[in-house]
Amino acid sequence: MTPWPNPFIEQRADPFILRHEGQYYFIASVPEYDRLEIRRAVTLDGLRHAEPVVVWRKPSTGPMSKLIWAPELHRIDGVWVIYFAAAHTDALDDLGMFQHRMFALICYEPDPLSGQWQEKGQVKTPFDTFALDATTFYHQGKHWYLWAQKAPDIAGNSNLYLAELENPWTIKGEPVMLSKPEFEWECRGFLVNEGPAVITHGDRLFVSYSASATDENYCIGLLWVDSDADPLQASHWHKSLQPVFITSDENRQYGPGHNSFTKTPEGEDVLVYHARNYTAIEGDPLYDPNRHTRLKLIRWQENGMPDFGIPPADTHA
Repeated sequence: MTPWPNPFIEQRADPFILRHEGQYYFIASVPEYDRLEIRRAVTLDGLRHAEPVVVWRKPSTGPMSKLIWAPELHRIDGVWVIYFAAAHTDALDDLGMFQHRMFALICYEPDPLSGQWQEKGQVKTPFDTFALDATTFYHQGKHWYLWAQKAPDIAGNSNLYLAELENPWTIKGEPVMLSKPEFEWECRGFLVNEGPAVITHGDRLFVSYSASATDENYCIGLLWVDSDADPLQASHWHKSLQPVFITSDENRQYGPGHNSFTKTPEGEDVLVYHARNYTAIEGDPLYDPNRHTRLKLIRWQENGMPDFGIPPADTHA
């Protein structure tokens, strides 16, 4: 059972919750894909009814003018950062893919809801291709940038890449590819690895990620590395042969994915994700607004591996 209502917040996909100095911050994709808004509350449950504050709206033209996807809010060395994906058009390219790139906003003021946000432009990577779903984490005394991107020479939509950060909007050194779609469950509808999220437990660092098309095939996979191993050595990483969180027909929860992690005040680990409660989607699943934000606790097994469990059923309409 989950201690929170399910759905937790309706019509918010790609949810991200940051706990910082005793407060919770929530940011996610809005169905209109046209703005970035933040909610803040002193409790997790308080986020449900917290007033969303719009901190940025897309311009009418330019590289950040279309399809604002999957924002994340972070605090890096005393600076607020929002990473998000955006495109200059909603038309597909010659490969039939959207034309997103990753961008960063910076706020130097203490309050991210009232402070001024500055556009720092595109986060450049070695190849200028479809890119999305960036996250960041602190590990081994360094700040890291982890994201999904299309490789020109690899089939599929996106793989997962890791690089050190020079500053919040600039990567440092040569990225390493951590994972690409290779198993059947990563290649349903589309060949996808995206939406990475980081959690540590014991002597391991884990990266969850989402795979396959954004309908009922969407699911979560898992990578992990020893905490003292060099994360830029791809051979140090392990990959689960099976997904760790999948559709539950019994509970009518379809396509659970694009997760983040947070903690309760008591230190319990919380999985933050979206899922639909039906499969009969009219048209492109991307434009169906009912990927609702949901929460559930994660349990840890004796071997140190996470148990994501099964997506719980809705508890209210």
